[in-house]
Amino acid sequence: MTTAQTQELDVQPSPLALLLLGREADPRSERGVECPGDLPSPSDPDLVARARAAKEKLGDKVFVLGHHYQRDEVIQFADVTGDSFKLAKDAAARPEAEYIVFCGVHFMAESADILTTDDQKVVLPDLAAGCSMADMATAEQVAECWDVLTEAGIAEQVVPVSYMNSSADIKAFTGKHGGTICTSSNAERALDWAFEQGEKVLFLPDQHLGRNTAVRDLGMSLEDCVLYNPHKPNGGLTTEELRAAKMILWRGHCSVHGRFSLDSVNDVRERIPGVNVLVHPECRHEVVAAADHVGSTEYIIKTLEAAPAGSKWAIGTELNLVRRLANRFAPEGKEIVFLDKTVCFCSTMNRIDLPHLVWALESLAEGTLVNRIEVDKETEAFAKLALERMLALP
Repeated sequence: MTTAQTQELDVQPSPLALLLLGREADPRSERGVECPGDLPSPSDPDLVARARAAKEKLGDKVFVLGHHYQRDEVIQFADVTGDSFKLAKDAAARPEAEYIVFCGVHFMAESADILTTDDQKVVLPDLAAGCSMADMATAEQVAECWDVLTEAGIAEQVVPVSYMNSSADIKAFTGKHGGTICTSSNAERALDWAFEQGEKVLFLPDQHLGRNTAVRDLGMSLEDCVLYNPHKPNGGLTTEELRAAKMILWRGHCSVHGRFSLDSVNDVRERIPGVNVLVHPECRHEVVAAADHVGSTEYIIKTLEAAPAGSKWAIGTELNLVRRLANRFAPEGKEIVFLDKTVCFCSTMNRIDLPHLVWALESLAEGTLVNRIEVDKETEAFAKLALERMLALP
């Protein structure tokens, strides 16, 4: 339907439609959508040369971070690659770099801004590169949840533990209420620490990482966990259920890791005899329980590095990384496939493409600061407190 036809029918695009089209912002989201300036054409054959030239012109003034889930065309320009927290720490370790260009998503750039100096400027090439998981827990929703816990008479017993994949606002809430941040690598240590501080944990925003860590690593039962749904009154839970629970899990998940199912595991075992199933702990509990190996992105990489030649692996994580690992280890005779037969990239991570990177680098090289990610001082202070508690974990 054309615009003229739409106007004749007096049909107005919904706010959601405008958001998806990149023409509106969601104030409740941890991401924005505005991207000023004209992007180079994705078909421009000179994009690689332009990116290289702009980066060389900037020299030591720029430090480019590339998350593992980025596409190869972007990763080739990264000075370092890694997961979100490693990259934020790498940025903090380069105080001489005036510009930190974060090829990742919004919450990652926020973490980099929190950990870097005031003189450093963090740039996200596309502001629409958000995170669906991080967006599943807003500051208003979490504040309302805390009110529910207070009315139930258990707030003083609850320690919040928030996954790194959360907005700066959620990290600040965690710091303000005596909690800590965790990564997929240290979630067990974070929960051990939290249960030394209180009797219950509010785990934000990924229910699967929280449940898997509590049951698989700490030996709790599924009955020890309840699911708080921010879209239902009182989270969809009774006061008795909240008081009986040890783990109060936020109803959030990763859109990529949440797609893997038990059927995916069973199917790949039938198709590839002797295959090793290796998945990320953001996957559903039944997938994790059926897998041979479970661990963070760094764990997945190290496991494949140590794997013997001729071994077969089905990997349950983002496809860009799986494909890169398959190509890397193919010469060693290691067969690596995506766990699900349906191809799935992280759609928001993939918003950082070569045209956006070229636009950001060329703008900086011309002296124009674009797409700066800046966390306000109060939020930064409490978020940094929560991050420092994580860094102090034994």
